[in-house]
Amino acid sequence: MRKKEEKTNVMRILDQKKIPYTAHYYEESDGPEGTREYGLHVAQALGQDPKRAFKTLTARGASKDIYVFDIPTPDSLDLKKAAKAVGEKSIELLHVSEITAVTGYVRGGCSPIGMKKSFPTVFHVSALDFPTIYISAGKIGAQVEAAPGDLLALLRANTADITV
Repeated sequence: MRKKEEKTNVMRILDQKKIPYTAHYYEESDGPEGTREYGLHVAQALGQDPKRAFKTLTARGASKDIYVFDIPTPDSLDLKKAAKAVGEKSIELLHVSEITAVTGYVRGGCSPIGMKKSFPTVFHVSALDFPTIYISAGKIGAQVEAAPGDLLALLRANTADITV
């Protein structure tokens, strides 16, 4: 039996900013290990095109600044391209143990919207190929579908080719 589908902080922020979205819920499960595999598992569970389902990755630059990257779930982040996109010499993904402290979200439920602080955010350029894309709603078991232009404007995000 499904739990009550409650609004997440991400949904409340989208409501407050009057950004249209559709909430999607899926059964929480351990799913496979790794963000790529888990993201594909979620897209499949919701009957989504995996190229429209974006996963949120958090990284630290050589300067120690934090950056957020949203890429299609089947893809892998190219660290060199990502560093170039944010003007860093190099970047590395945050260790799993740091994700909650930095973002306020748990691994697998990380959303670019509503993090503890506003970090520079870059979406893969393919986000603009679709009328809507899917991102985490800020908790495992929930996603939001929204127009990429609305998300980019809200997050003051850029786009770049940042995948392998």
